[in-house]
Amino acid sequence: MSPPRWPGYLLRWFCAPHRVEEMEGDLDELFQQRIREVGLRKARRRYVRDVASLLRPSLMKREQYDYHRPTNTTMLRNYLKIAFRNLITNRVYSFINIGGLAVGMAVAMLTGLWLYDELSYNRYFQRYDRIAQVMQNQIQNGEIKSSRSLPFPLIHELKTSYKSHFKHIVTSTYPEDYILTSGEKKLSKTGQFIDAEAPEMFTLQMIKGSWASLQDHQSILLSATTANALFGDADPIGRRVKLNTNMDVKVTGVYNDFPLNTEFHNTQFLASWDYFVATNAYMREKKWDNHAVSIYAERQPNISFEQATASIQNAELNVIRHLESMKGEAATNPQIWLNPMHNWHLYSDFKNGVASNDSVQYVWLVGLIGFFVLLLACINFMNLSTACSEKRAKEVGIRKAIGSLRSQLIGQFLSESLLVVVIAFSLAVLIVTVSLSWFNELAAKQMSMLWTNWFFWLFSLGFIMLTSLLSGSYPAFYLTSFQPVKVLKGAGLARIQLGRLASLPRKVLVVTQFTVSITLIICTIVVYRQIQFAKNRPVGYSREGLLMVPMQSSDFYGKTDLLRRELTNTGAVTDVAESQSPITGVWSSNDGFRWKGMAMASTDKFATLDISPEYAKTIGWQFVAGRNFSKEFASDSSGFVINETAAKLMGLAHPVGETIHWKSQWMTNNVEKPYRILGVVKDMVMESPFKSVKPTVFLLAGNPNWINIRLNPAVNTRAALPQIEAVFKKLIPTAPFEYKFADDEYATKFRSEERIGKLASFFAVLAVFISCLGLFGLASFVAEQRTKEIGIRKVLGASVAKLWAMLSTDFIVLVLIAFGIAMPTTYYFLDGWLKNYQYRTELSWWIFAASGLGALIVTLLTVSYQSIKAALVNPIKSLRSE
Repeated sequence: MSPPRWPGYLLRWFCAPHRVEEMEGDLDELFQQRIREVGLRKARRRYVRDVASLLRPSLMKREQYDYHRPTNTTMLRNYLKIAFRNLITNRVYSFINIGGLAVGMAVAMLTGLWLYDELSYNRYFQRYDRIAQVMQNQIQNGEIKSSRSLPFPLIHELKTSYKSHFKHIVTSTYPEDYILTSGEKKLSKTGQFIDAEAPEMFTLQMIKGSWASLQDHQSILLSATTANALFGDADPIGRRVKLNTNMDVKVTGVYNDFPLNTEFHNTQFLASWDYFVATNAYMREKKWDNHAVSIYAERQPNISFEQATASIQNAELNVIRHLESMKGEAATNPQIWLNPMHNWHLYSDFKNGVASNDSVQYVWLVGLIGFFVLLLACINFMNLSTACSEKRAKEVGIRKAIGSLRSQLIGQFLSESLLVVVIAFSLAVLIVTVSLSWFNELAAKQMSMLWTNWFFWLFSLGFIMLTSLLSGSYPAFYLTSFQPVKVLKGAGLARIQLGRLASLPRKVLVVTQFTVSITLIICTIVVYRQIQFAKNRPVGYSREGLLMVPMQSSDFYGKTDLLRRELTNTGAVTDVAESQSPITGVWSSNDGFRWKGMAMASTDKFATLDISPEYAKTIGWQFVAGRNFSKEFASDSSGFVINETAAKLMGLAHPVGETIHWKSQWMTNNVEKPYRILGVVKDMVMESPFKSVKPTVFLLAGNPNWINIRLNPAVNTRAALPQIEAVFKKLIPTAPFEYKFADDEYATKFRSEERIGKLASFFAVLAVFISCLGLFGLASFVAEQRTKEIGIRKVLGASVAKLWAMLSTDFIVLVLIAFGIAMPTTYYFLDGWLKNYQYRTELSWWIFAASGLGALIVTLLTVSYQSIKAALVNPIKSLRSE
């Protein structure tokens, strides 16, 4: 009887060549002696011990065989060679490991870039940490309202009385669309009028000109793209440009476009503030109750924001004094304070005078989702690495038996893990590079890979090392601790040493995976339902076929009747009306209203909207009571149409015919005037569809800014637009035909939530994919481990269905446990998230049930393939190795 062959293979692999024949003879003689002593049955087991005792001293004394200790480079090369062999041998596990980890890393990189972009908002400005916006808090009905709109005279107060605390104080208008005309070119661009100190304070990157370029009274600075659009390759400096046909300015500078992650990314030109004041009479009146400007300030380097804010507290007294002298009544108690630039983006909303953390919650939510997707990929990697390493227990025993040091084995396993992680990382970088443009479009960003950012590479290196250590620690430190004699006694002995709880860590990790996956699925469904719930909300008018045209030129004014006649004559238009603001926004709000039965002077601000009589028919108003404005009644100029919310706030049972007294800042001599309520309309959703509708007052006044056009539903939109454009070019040739569809503008109000929903959906799909990938690998490993058990059960009469149930039950239980954890956790967080919306959907039970059922079905489909495949194997093939 010949001894087993594998000792000879080990000799050729590990021993010196001139000792192979001698030692093979010793082993043959030793094997025959063991047969005579204990019989063939026990000889094989004893033979293993003899191999260990015979080879260990020989290999430990390497100098006897002219054996040279390998260098670290040689050992590393050997480790990598073995690692590559293992990857090729176990192709399925290698694909799952590398593919899943690469996808997880790619998601982590994308979310990391997104987080970096959000957290670096406005850092483009060199004096980012010293710039602030001046804001004002006012108490209205017991609630603090924060506003960025400030009275124009306040700028003079700050510059004269508090200049020592600030290096720069600048005033600015809000960004608006203007028509820029140069020769035959007419462009609609967004810009601001701003103080001459602004370019230096905001450290504009000037391409032409200097920071002092706005000193000229009629100067304008253009962004690079705007200058190129107007003048092409020609030098724009000194060229004349018209703003809205009534303002003539000269180009004195060109600056690099502001990045997308800055507060001024939409600003495409900057014009002189002094010129704006000179061309707008209402600004020269310097009324303290005219809140129409923004004020920015740069603190001195030796002054903190807290000190600067404290220093301007006295400015509040002047505001109160001036307001009281103008209105003849006690003003609300205003508080002037500084809002630092680092808060402008993520802490831009205020509730009762305190910055809301809604925006920053979205940022950390996306970051948390990315982290969990990466965690799922790492769990897969560690699960399969530890599972597959148990198959190598005998290899560890043999290597230790023939003289391998434990430190060498640890180095080998860790190097194998490192190789896999490095391959996955390289693949992840490739995935991110290819998909970044698509992700930018999805997230509305302009992100790029941070190749030159040392933190990116430091974090990547740390992650690679940590993941390698975690995934390779089990075989490296645990399996190498076994005594080789016990490991090599039999195939099942290693499992006995590992214990019954060896699979517990893997089960915990699988539960974690599916907890995260189910949570993401539930979140995706709830976000989608919240968006659809708001989209299906009654808006109080008809959005379809409604066109909005901004009146960007003075040539628009006085031509509304002519436009209406010409447009309706085309047959493409049914109605035309004017309004002070677009249908999807409210640009004006006022207080000073009094009505019968009001308990005290109202500090509520009503949204106020100037309209023409045709407005109701054009947009499709839905009247609850009363009537619309009419040109036939001259008294309607002193009439109001109010919405349902305003009627409820006033507490008027029958509001039509009631009188409202209004003392407005815009009225001559600030005199109170009576208005009669003509009608009540259903609430129009003009602002956020997730919030309550503001009490709104509609009135007839000559302050239009928009033209609203109702398209003829019988005419195709593509055919109608050229006809409408021809009329505008004929009657208003000085302005480009710029228009917006009401339904498109309304859809933009969901952009933030839809973006979060798309990101959550994308990550949820990847999470489920990664979880199923890992589950597929584990099911394959379990089926392989239990091959002989399955064969024996089939021989004893077990059916394929019973074997499938046996192999699938464990995974189903794990998913049910994950569902039990995910359901209450997700409910708690989603309930808190929905409370941020005044108009919100409900958390229905079926959402959780459907998510759990979906996870269960996916699990069964994933596991069933391996289970049925193992159950169908011929038991003869399973058992013949015995």
